[in-house]
Amino acid sequence: MSSLERSDVARLAALARIDMSDGDLDRLSGQLAVIVDAVAKVAEVAGEDVPATSHPIPLSNVHRNDEVRPSLAQSAALAAAPDAEDGRFRVPQILGEDA
Repeated sequence: MSSLERSDVARLAALARIDMSDGDLDRLSGQLAVIVDAVAKVAEVAGEDVPATSHPIPLSNVHRNDEVRPSLAQSAALAAAPDAEDGRFRVPQILGEDA
């Protein structure tokens, strides 16, 4: 078992500004210790000859070609909008910035 203590979890929670109850700290300290131990076991077998990977099998992205196709007309898109201005959706200001 790793040397991850409850106080370590409390410190990490404080650094991340996460308010945790005593029960949460107790539960998470055990769970995080298991995770740290699992990572340590992987580190033991992953030597210099083992390349780092993020997935067990190679991944490839499937991309389609960009094709111009008919789409919704601007007037149709704005038809059901509660408010529109200059051909765009008008939404309430939320960040307190100057308009």
